[in-house]
Amino acid sequence: MDAIDYYNKYAAKIFEETVEEEVSEEFRDEFLSYLDEGDAILDLGCGSGRDSLDFYERGYDVTPLDGAEEMCRLAEVHTDLEVLCERYEDMDFDDAFEGVWARGAFIHVPKAEIRGILMKVKNALTKNGVFYTSVCEGEFEGFSGELYFSDYEKSELEELLQDCGFQVLNVWEVRDGEIRRGYEGNGWIHVLARKK
Repeated sequence: MDAIDYYNKYAAKIFEETVEEEVSEEFRDEFLSYLDEGDAILDLGCGSGRDSLDFYERGYDVTPLDGAEEMCRLAEVHTDLEVLCERYEDMDFDDAFEGVWARGAFIHVPKAEIRGILMKVKNALTKNGVFYTSVCEGEFEGFSGELYFSDYEKSELEELLQDCGFQVLNVWEVRDGEIRRGYEGNGWIHVLARKK
């Protein structure tokens, strides 16, 4: 099943599971430490809108974006923000955001497609703009249950970002054994990078 179809089909359940999910403030705080209040942030794969709402309440100009129509609808109700319903590969921003936040946004993107999407992220950022993302740690790529997953090793992710025009600022791993929609990964790799 296509990830968009999956998130549309199970939107209400996923919303309930994630909208109040505890997220370590250190990730958001470190990302925001590179930005000024009022800066523009693109929240890629915003899902329930949880992070978008937090950024908005802290005084940032937030644009939530998700590819699943049902998730967008629920996020709009939750955040009272307009949510762009668009696939990553269809994004067309140019120097529009000081920050791009993509927490877990690319875990279902095949590796053959990720470079093109990362180039779109780079284009969306202003000069010296900051990008945060997290991916599943490991070597697996393929279907697990209904969803496709792409895992990364730390060095692989760093090299990919550098090749796409980013300077890696910080990389850290969190091993939690968390089960993600029917797939048990090794943990997460978190990365902060700056547009070169």
